[in-house]
Amino acid sequence: MTKCIGCGAKLQDKFPDKEGYTKDLNNKFCMRCFNITHYNQYLKVEDKDYSKIVEKIDAKGDLVLLVTDFLNLYNLDELDLHSPVILVITKADILPRSVNKEHLLKNIKCKLDVVDKVIVSSKNNLNFDLLYSKILKYKKSKNVYVVGYTNAGKSTLVNKMVKNYGTGTSEITTSNLPSTTLDLIYIEVDENLTLIDTPGLLDDGSMVLLASSEVLKKITPKKEIRPIIYQIKQKQSLLIEDFMRLDLENTNIICYMSNNLEFRRVYKDKECSLVRYSLDIKTNQDLVIKGLGFITFKKECKVTLWLLESTKYLIRDSII
Repeated sequence: MTKCIGCGAKLQDKFPDKEGYTKDLNNKFCMRCFNITHYNQYLKVEDKDYSKIVEKIDAKGDLVLLVTDFLNLYNLDELDLHSPVILVITKADILPRSVNKEHLLKNIKCKLDVVDKVIVSSKNNLNFDLLYSKILKYKKSKNVYVVGYTNAGKSTLVNKMVKNYGTGTSEITTSNLPSTTLDLIYIEVDENLTLIDTPGLLDDGSMVLLASSEVLKKITPKKEIRPIIYQIKQKQSLLIEDFMRLDLENTNIICYMSNNLEFRRVYKDKECSLVRYSLDIKTNQDLVIKGLGFITFKKECKVTLWLLESTKYLIRDSII
């Protein structure tokens, strides 16, 4: 059975509300990919557990490009992956200029077999020659798998690799919405290299999976992040839109999040319908809100965190 070259779903002409639907089985793209590409209309599909795909990939022992971005460098050890990995940090164009890239790469720690690390920008075509040379250096066969959590920029990266180094013209469907790629897609760059795009892994508790398309546009930065610095002495609350609140005092913080978000300071207690967490954060630690970004604390602080139900957080040593 023929697959859609945009998302990898098996093409079918019987069920319009199911993945892979097309009016004509001779089409290369399913209707969902056609509408995403031409009309920016997104049809959500049923979430699936793609962890089995990682198991199958790992059994091959081939090189894996593990794709993530600056705001989502917290879940690497959640992958049960033993294959050699090149860690690819995408969207370098959103990195604040104040961030030392070499320092950032050095501070990224995980238990995976990371043979190399590289920061790239598909938008600006940054460091793709470097990435390509690393792929050729470390690949075990012609097959190289591209793995990452949803909305990490995997498909955009594959398209840029094909445009830069391949001879073909086909493109994978891309979108900032989750679960755009639905199955494995084999893209032959040349006779010695085939990139295999995989469905985005679902990051439990991430706002990316929970947000509406309108909110997703807000929390997904499209340009350089300008860190927001607060020097907090008296007790106050920091509100981020209507889905996050921090109650804190006597600390300095730096917020690394999309600058499309609205930040407000409130000096009087307000009723809050969000879920409450009490935290003890040490000096130079990050409070990470999955799918949203992170806040670096420069002083030890007791914090009351309020979040939307099902959104998750974690605390780590600062990576900046």
